[in-house]
Amino acid sequence: MKKDFVDVHETPALHKLLPLSLQHLFAMFGATVLVPLITGLDVSVALLTSGLGTLLFLFITKGKLPNYLGSSFAFIGPIMTVMKSQGIGAAMLGCMLAGVLYLIVALIVKVSGVNWLNRLLPPVVIASIIVVIGLSLSGVAIGWAVNDPVLSTAAKPVYSLKAIEIAAVTMFTTVIAMIFFRGFLSVIPILTGMIVGYAYAALRTPEWIDMTKVHEAPWFVTPSMWMNKHFVTGQVLDAFTSSSAWLAALIVAPVAFVTLAEHLGHLLVTSNIMKRDLMRDPGLHRSLLGDGVAIMLASFLGGPPSTTYGENMGVLAITKVYSRVVIGGAAVLAIIFAFVGKIGAFLMTIPHPVLGGVTVVLFGIIAAQGMRMYVEHKIDFAHKRNMVISAIVLVTGIGGFRMDFHEIQFSNFLAHLTIDNIAMATILGIFLHAILPNKEVAFGESVAELHKQVS
Repeated sequence: MKKDFVDVHETPALHKLLPLSLQHLFAMFGATVLVPLITGLDVSVALLTSGLGTLLFLFITKGKLPNYLGSSFAFIGPIMTVMKSQGIGAAMLGCMLAGVLYLIVALIVKVSGVNWLNRLLPPVVIASIIVVIGLSLSGVAIGWAVNDPVLSTAAKPVYSLKAIEIAAVTMFTTVIAMIFFRGFLSVIPILTGMIVGYAYAALRTPEWIDMTKVHEAPWFVTPSMWMNKHFVTGQVLDAFTSSSAWLAALIVAPVAFVTLAEHLGHLLVTSNIMKRDLMRDPGLHRSLLGDGVAIMLASFLGGPPSTTYGENMGVLAITKVYSRVVIGGAAVLAIIFAFVGKIGAFLMTIPHPVLGGVTVVLFGIIAAQGMRMYVEHKIDFAHKRNMVISAIVLVTGIGGFRMDFHEIQFSNFLAHLTIDNIAMATILGIFLHAILPNKEVAFGESVAELHKQVS
């Protein structure tokens, strides 16, 4: 029987490779550049470290885990807190320490294996977390889809029917490409949707597309410009010799425990999409090592810490193209765009309603993967145990339940640490599974049937 996917070791033809990689680049672009825009870090460095980090991740995971690494939102609060009081060098030192924590956890997993994780995370918990990862981002997608991208601010969004119109055109183009197109066009629905959405926005609301920065941007950014303007390596090295910088850095480092939970959830999503146990091959220890090294590299150069991206997992689920060459191609394009000023500036002109139209589909597809897992494992919601666990994980995760610590006093400044909703939902799911009786029902009937066959 002919398989309906492109596997990790396969390479699409050259004329297909570029649009497939561009599709992944566009999927991650909006969120990846948003983090440096919020924190005051350099957008070009964010693109560069995103690409380099992804290539390192692919190498360390032996090319078996086709995840793209973009900017992590979990570090925004701590970075801004430390930058304000101690400067960018101390903030990036803290991010580097978070990467070191990844390496320590990777070593622990390498020594202890992953069997304990399988007992800790039964299908009912995993499926619920996957649904949360998709739907917790739905507010971002809808915000982009319904608000005026020019007049809106973070504090005061401005509702716009034109935004909805453009988002709808983008979304339905993406859906039509997914369902009705045949051949190669059927595997680039995101790219197709964004091109049509952008063209429609240019005709319908040209005032939303400001080309001024494109005209002002240089074609090429020289190495000397990078060293003098973009990289903050010198300030990070200075922070190594400052005791106050180390103290401030310790505020940022614990965020790693939040993103570790997110990393685990994303690995479970990718495993579910690809129908293989990525926890064992290439192994959770390798994925943690790859992510940790990428975080350390980004921090040393002055880019936001990285994380595996849900948007790109959505692309994998839709297209069923898992090729590592495609992901690597997206990483190379990100690096190129970091050095070609006009291309990066042009991508910044994509209106938010266009991004909203495609992310509605992408985030929804991730959530659907979790629901599919409920069905495939035959999770019985007649059992109150399963109902309670999934209910609490879903509501806390999708509802945005988090813990903010605003007034942790360190030396002469106040720290701000947030345990985000995905991490909280994961922690609650694990805790409830550990304390509630009748653990076997959480694994579903399919696992029980397998155990009977083995016995």
